[in-house]
Amino acid sequence: MKSMTRTEFESIVSEHQAMVYSIAYNFSGDASAAEEIAQEVFLQLFKVSDQLGTLAHVKHWLRRTTTHRSIDQLRRKGRRGEVPMDALPEISVPNRERDPLITQRLQRLVRALPEKPRAVVLLRYGEDMDVEEIGEILEMPVATVWSHLKRSIAMLRDKFSLDTEEKHERVRTESS
Repeated sequence: MKSMTRTEFESIVSEHQAMVYSIAYNFSGDASAAEEIAQEVFLQLFKVSDQLGTLAHVKHWLRRTTTHRSIDQLRRKGRRGEVPMDALPEISVPNRERDPLITQRLQRLVRALPEKPRAVVLLRYGEDMDVEEIGEILEMPVATVWSHLKRSIAMLRDKFSLDTEEKHERVRTESS
């Protein structure tokens, strides 16, 4: 593919900026960090546009690059592995009809997962990617993706259940 024109680039940014920001934000939980990652990703896209082949590869390239940039940013900040639950900010999911309290708790729990399992869960359920695409983006075998996914879901179920039971117990204790 030849270098993009300004119009083509603006069109791509307009079409994919929400996806790029969403991936970055779900990794970092920080709006300014997500914006910074998105800007870096789109700047890199503009620089390498002549190497991408076709426009059909752009979405895949954006997902992959955003995921890797987000993981790199977490590593630079020293946020490897699990993050204490209290340190995680509340986030909202725009334009989705869900119970906001459940959504916020679940998002906190997902952010507390170690980086690779977190990436697998975010790409699978946040970006609706299949396991083959996730394996490609994260450069891991499909079996490893499935393994991370299975263990992460089990871990999230357990933590969500415990979190919910603790909240119910607190409410019962406070109302007694």
